[in-house]
Amino acid sequence: MIKILFRKLLIDCLVFFLITLLSASIIIWVFQAVNFLDIMIEDGRDYLVYINYSLLNFPKIVSKVLPFVFFFSFFYVISRYELNNELIIFWNFGVNKIQLINFLLIFSIFLTLTQITLSAFIVPGAQDKARSFLRTSSVNFFESFVKQKKFNDTIKNITIYNDGKDKDGNLINIYLKKEENIDNFQITYAKRGKFVNKKSTPILVLYEGETINFVNNKITNFRFSKSDFNLKNLQTNTTTYIKTQEVSTSKLVRCYLRLNNLNFFNIDTKNVIIENCLPSNLNNIIKELYKRLIVPFYIPSLMLAISFLILKSKENINYFNYRIFIFLFGLSIIISAEMSLRFIKDNVLENIKIFIIPIIIVTVIYSIIYLNLNSLRVKK
Repeated sequence: MIKILFRKLLIDCLVFFLITLLSASIIIWVFQAVNFLDIMIEDGRDYLVYINYSLLNFPKIVSKVLPFVFFFSFFYVISRYELNNELIIFWNFGVNKIQLINFLLIFSIFLTLTQITLSAFIVPGAQDKARSFLRTSSVNFFESFVKQKKFNDTIKNITIYNDGKDKDGNLINIYLKKEENIDNFQITYAKRGKFVNKKSTPILVLYEGETINFVNNKITNFRFSKSDFNLKNLQTNTTTYIKTQEVSTSKLVRCYLRLNNLNFFNIDTKNVIIENCLPSNLNNIIKELYKRLIVPFYIPSLMLAISFLILKSKENINYFNYRIFIFLFGLSIIISAEMSLRFIKDNVLENIKIFIIPIIIVTVIYSIIYLNLNSLRVKK
């Protein structure tokens, strides 16, 4: 019977937790997906790039909201059990409060491992895959990012300006600058122009204009009645390099070992290509590893904070204020976990006291709960 009771409580918590997690993640993802429309509108990207990029950011959202949703869900379900007198069933069947707390604590450890898997492996892989869509895609919708009466520099090394469109849809008074470097650039202006596709190749057709070339301090120019400006294989100024949060956890570990000239378990640190593996980026690397591997260990402390609800009955006159205090206490743990990133330094040895904070919190809270339950037994 005890196993059935534990299973029922866990299923209720998990169902509410998963529904809340999915709902919250989807809502945040929808708002974020709207912002990602800039990838298509401003950069002229293909719809497929936008869809893939948006979907691959979903795991990151889940990982971010999971701790708070977990705390809120279990807090709500256990509070409801107490308010509906369902916890009394546990006590009537001989379940000790410490047994129930230990059961919830063990489950939180499994959830911690799940969060580590998500933040350390799934999220970086998804983020890198999302960025790869930007790195490998090209500009498709040129008309979408060319704004009227505005210098548009979305395309790398190219600036386009126009005064607007005429009744036939032609761009008027076009200014176009193509720059290879400071000493080599090309300026073209034309009275009108239009984007067309010739054999699947995007081209800006210019009419009645002039091109000025500046090469090695020499200026040449020529006039034209019609000229084609090829827009194939152009890149945008969107950031496409691999960021630290997109690097796999194994590579970050190897990078740290390489930068500190360490060698554990014969890990190969020399024959691995790692972007951003620089001494100047060491602090960001340690912070990223801390966020992926250490921060999830705050989850058991959240579960123990929720377990305080089991210690008092709803018949207590201050039960409502007691619940509010526990909720605020759990929120403070979540905030502390995020703020602890600010105190990370370059040297891991100096960070040990920060790394062990989750263990200290769990030990302290569990000790308080255990002593509290013992004192209740003595009074009885």
